[in-house]
Amino acid sequence: MLVVFGALLPSFAGAQHTEHKNGIVVAVSEPGADAGLAILKRGGNAVDAAIATAFAQAVTHPAAGNIGGGGFMVVHSPSSSPRLRGRLATVIDYREVAPAAATRTMFKKGESPYSHKMVGVPGVVRGMALAHQKFGKLPWKDLVMPAVELAEKGYILDKHHADSLNKMIALTKKNAEFQRVFARADGEKWKPGDRHVQADLAKTLRLIAEDGPDAFYVGKIADQVVAEMKSGGGLITKEDLAKFKAIQRVPIHGTYRGYDVYSPPPPCSGGTCLVLMLNMLERFDLKKHGRYSPPTLHLLAETMRLTYADRARYLGDPAFTKIPDFLTTKSYAAERVKKINLAKANRSEDIAREIKLTNEGESTTHFSVIDQDGMAVSNTYTLEHSFGSRIVVKGAGFLLNNEMMDFNWRPGITTKKGDIGTEPNTIAPGKKMLSSQTPTILAKDGKVFLVTGSPGGRTIINTVLNIVVNVVDYEMPIQQAIDAPRMHHQWFPDELKFEGAKQYPKTVEALKAMGHRVVFSRQGDAHSIWVNPRTGGYIGAADKRLSGKASGY
Repeated sequence: MLVVFGALLPSFAGAQHTEHKNGIVVAVSEPGADAGLAILKRGGNAVDAAIATAFAQAVTHPAAGNIGGGGFMVVHSPSSSPRLRGRLATVIDYREVAPAAATRTMFKKGESPYSHKMVGVPGVVRGMALAHQKFGKLPWKDLVMPAVELAEKGYILDKHHADSLNKMIALTKKNAEFQRVFARADGEKWKPGDRHVQADLAKTLRLIAEDGPDAFYVGKIADQVVAEMKSGGGLITKEDLAKFKAIQRVPIHGTYRGYDVYSPPPPCSGGTCLVLMLNMLERFDLKKHGRYSPPTLHLLAETMRLTYADRARYLGDPAFTKIPDFLTTKSYAAERVKKINLAKANRSEDIAREIKLTNEGESTTHFSVIDQDGMAVSNTYTLEHSFGSRIVVKGAGFLLNNEMMDFNWRPGITTKKGDIGTEPNTIAPGKKMLSSQTPTILAKDGKVFLVTGSPGGRTIINTVLNIVVNVVDYEMPIQQAIDAPRMHHQWFPDELKFEGAKQYPKTVEALKAMGHRVVFSRQGDAHSIWVNPRTGGYIGAADKRLSGKASGY
């Protein structure tokens, strides 16, 4: 009997794609994508459009779009320039930092993830300002005002965003400010088609539009943030805000089957891990077996397992931790693949025995942009959990992150459940917490080929890996590459998460026989752009696991 693995791929209802010549923005929020497109049509470049989209989604996608969190932006230009430091790509790091009063052991077991102490110093506004300073064409105010209008006049809720608000409103009944800002005045549930107005946020964004980032970091908004911190025992001070700086960094650069790969460096773990995994996979012919065959999924899982062990072992804020140079080299990948048994799953506890195990009992969003000149932006930013800390700055209308969760805040405690307590990512004042964000751009001969990224906590890196493999190795059209089932292994917990577990039962049986524990799990929300090498057209793919739009012209 012939069994074909991986022939069938799912089709998510409503999935869409579109091809354009002049520019395109793909984002989870339709008003956010449209705000970026409007900037492109006015002559703005990809960075201008990205800034407009970022601020617009702080209004229209409050679960993750934000001004109270942080993230990473990858910018790729069709030609090198001084602003790119002589390179084709650069990274804007606007990751949050720990307040000056933070300590290594400030959190105990059972700590609430939604306390004021969980808030890191926000970086979004400074990050967007640095991107604008380096690359922007249109005036700053023109890029922020669309978000002001969306907050003042309101935006129309789709089903996903109505459901998202209703769910969080039900969980925050005792949080008066959250209820005032996000609940309907009549106490009814939000419905698709309802208009959501945010007057306080409009005032905050107007200050940022008119006075620039100083309004947030040294002006009235800073005072509001500090007052909110004091009201709940938080640590962030006016000095913490004033000292925050976004950083322009050299991207992690690798190659995969003839394509250049650009992604952020530490304190983002995504770029290092993605390039390491691609270097390992490049040593195998993935086309030899079907995309969802047991050999392919086993190889991917073992590659992920080894890489996530290295993530825990080596990666953290480079200002505090020495990051080895060898992690993204082809020679290191050649050594790591020797640990892969192609017939049997490794045990995660055997991969990194020097990391002591202790027996102890995500909300982000991504958008992609390309303009008519071929400049591309891949941007991922986050509040950590959905709606972050659930703390709304009183009178300012925006949510604060709970990003301190991303530190290894229980030093020395690494568990089979997935708690990581390794040293490089422990808490220190002014330190950036390790991130899994993986905004990524692939290029060939200096021209952009793929712009992608995703939310999803530790699954982010593997979501991006799945998409790159789908597009490069299996030559899937971009929408199919986005819609296809994804898989994830993160070392601990020692389980293979697979979206196609119910669709491919024979594959799952074979993986279990090889020693894998397979579980079904949804993964990611990757809004991506593929550039057609034949026509030069931009094809956007909105990931319909949540919602989204490819908005182009």
